[in-house]
Amino acid sequence: MKRTRLKVCCIASIAEAELAIAHGADAIGLVGEMPSGPGTIDRERIREIAAWTPPPVETFLLSSGLTGDAIADDVESCGTTTVQIVQHIAVGEYQRIIERIPRVRRVQVVHVEDRSALGLIEIYEPYVHAFLLDSGRPNAAVAEFGGTGRAHDWNISASFVQQSSKPVFLAGGLKPANIKDAISRVDPFGVDLCSGVRRSGKLNAQLIDNFSKNLWG
Repeated sequence: MKRTRLKVCCIASIAEAELAIAHGADAIGLVGEMPSGPGTIDRERIREIAAWTPPPVETFLLSSGLTGDAIADDVESCGTTTVQIVQHIAVGEYQRIIERIPRVRRVQVVHVEDRSALGLIEIYEPYVHAFLLDSGRPNAAVAEFGGTGRAHDWNISASFVQQSSKPVFLAGGLKPANIKDAISRVDPFGVDLCSGVRRSGKLNAQLIDNFSKNLWG
């Protein structure tokens, strides 16, 4: 039976990383500088958590950089295995990312605001290892690139999964109560969560335990 991968985002400490991994996380997300949203930590702490994290768990750096050089600089300073690009960057910037950090896996976030998100598959697919579908609003007055706690239209997400040849993670408003429905409707490669397993901003052992049981139970 297919095992849905689990990525726990907004990790703020080694203790949180340890808790996520103990509950089956295949990857952890480390949030760099953002214009809004939860979970941002400084580069020194990202570097510390990434260096501690045992393989085969992947470490994702969330970068809001717009240029290939800015994104590569972020990754090189933090030492993560994967970069999660949270903006819809110009395709031409990908060549620079590939030149600078060829061994780092590339995950492009697609913010699902309407069905136009499906048009980004063809644009980005040649350059990425995976997609991540989220509920941000990149063109808002204060740009949102994740951590909103909102679910988007899962019918669009399901179409995205069906049309893409690359693995697709689902994010946005996932929590213990809705994860079974999300998996049933979207059938993603993996799921990504932040606010749905936190209380007062802290990763909560009971919530992540309930989530993992509902995910794989």
